[in-house]
Amino acid sequence: MNTFKSKRKSLHSSAALLLVLALVLSACASNKGSGNNGQQAQQQSTDTPAASTEVKQGGELTYALATSPDTLDPHRSGLAVAVRVIRTIYDSLVVQLPDNSIKPWLATSWEISDDGLSYTFKLRQDVKFQDGTPFNAEAVKYNFDRILDPATKAANAAALLAPYKSSEVIDEYTVKLNLATPSRAFLGNLSQALLGIVSPTAAKKYGDQFGLNPVGTGPFKFVKWEQNAEIQVAKNPDYKWAPELVTNAGAPYLDGITFKIVPEEATRIGSVQSGQVLAAETVPPQNIVALKSDSKVQLLGANTVGLPYTLFFNQEHEPWNDAKARQAVQLAVDVDSIVKTLYLGTYDRAWSPLTPGTFGYDASLENGVKPDLEKAGALLDELGWVKGSDGIREKAGKKLTIHYVDGTPNREKRNDIAVIIQQQLKALGIAVEVEITKDVRTVVYTNGDYDLYGNSQVNSDPNALYSFYHTTAPNAPKSLTRLSNPEIDKLLEQGRVETDDTKRADIYKQIQHYIIDQAVILPIYVFPYTVAADKSVQGLVFDSLGYPLFNGVSLSS
Repeated sequence: MNTFKSKRKSLHSSAALLLVLALVLSACASNKGSGNNGQQAQQQSTDTPAASTEVKQGGELTYALATSPDTLDPHRSGLAVAVRVIRTIYDSLVVQLPDNSIKPWLATSWEISDDGLSYTFKLRQDVKFQDGTPFNAEAVKYNFDRILDPATKAANAAALLAPYKSSEVIDEYTVKLNLATPSRAFLGNLSQALLGIVSPTAAKKYGDQFGLNPVGTGPFKFVKWEQNAEIQVAKNPDYKWAPELVTNAGAPYLDGITFKIVPEEATRIGSVQSGQVLAAETVPPQNIVALKSDSKVQLLGANTVGLPYTLFFNQEHEPWNDAKARQAVQLAVDVDSIVKTLYLGTYDRAWSPLTPGTFGYDASLENGVKPDLEKAGALLDELGWVKGSDGIREKAGKKLTIHYVDGTPNREKRNDIAVIIQQQLKALGIAVEVEITKDVRTVVYTNGDYDLYGNSQVNSDPNALYSFYHTTAPNAPKSLTRLSNPEIDKLLEQGRVETDDTKRADIYKQIQHYIIDQAVILPIYVFPYTVAADKSVQGLVFDSLGYPLFNGVSLSS
């Protein structure tokens, strides 16, 4: 058997790790991939409870969210904003640290079979769900089988759990998970909040309403949800099994958290400055610059990992099925100018289909693509696209046009990116038709009615590339790129199962180079999750994916 057993490190070593990771906000803005493979920039106050032996107990944190969660059922949620709340209520079997290592959480140890098709977990025996029912092997089996059950209508959780097939209860605190195929991403995926462990008793009791009545084993218990207004969670006084990612292994210091739903940016940030809330997420770039000089406010945050905000070419549509046409666009779009203009130095430019901090990220791609309008024009000339009297290129009586689709509202100024690219490509002789829609699901995912569409994904493993760049099965939903390349397929399949980390990293570097060299995509920016907080908020840290953790948060006088 290929055996891995792990023990909890001391709280002192965890505190040291987090203190080393604590950086000022400006460090986040200059956080480049060459020095950040496996590490996330984290910003926190320098006088956090992690550095002090005295921590103030009690108080309520008010935390403004940018949008409303879709559900608090982790297995059904499809929104990152929901994870901010979900992570307070639920725990996972394992935790992934910023160096990409996997450590115990609700599981104390595990063994992986030699063929990689089964994972046998030993579980903690001192854990109870917030409804008083026991956490055990039967609960784990119920959870993962629930995700597979079509009646659950699992969203992102189903993709994260793949290629899970079944579970076997070995004894009360030992469970064996069986996979259809080996997967190097599987263990890391188990650490994600959307695979958090729900109470079987509560899930059966509430059925479709479980997302409004969530019960887990986490540090906070659900209290109430006033739709489009606020969500309240309260301290779980029995909690004592936090992972080593946080310094406080026991019950939270806070009495509770009230998550306020405040979509309007100015109102959300102004609420912190006026003291109406103590913290607010997703700080706009212009506010980041202004808040740096505000003595009452601190800026906290972390760059997210996975796939950066990326523009995907639809290769089913001509001429974007031709690499030269895509390369012409790649050379004509000045990404540096876009990122600097819109984000004022607060976002990093993306260079790869992966973000820095994701395993296998290839920093050698940085600064590799530079704008060259003359070369871009030459490529289109080769393909027979010649400028007409209106400056737009034509071929066989057809105008060279890109149908660029984006969604509303204008999240992270993505609509503005479309407008700038429209102007930049006009100089090359390409007409960009921008469509801003409320129904991205139908336009993009159902009808495939786009030439260029942008998306991102928070993920802990480079296997996330598989669903975007592997040839899709005939009856499966199509990938955003529609890419079908046997060599890339083979590499993506190898990356899923390769056990040698050096070889696995090399596989993903080959994939990244192909995607950029062939201009399959246009990487734009790495999203930094930012929080503006009152100076009284101490101990807020972020997990390896950039989500906030509230276990060690306290409120100073």
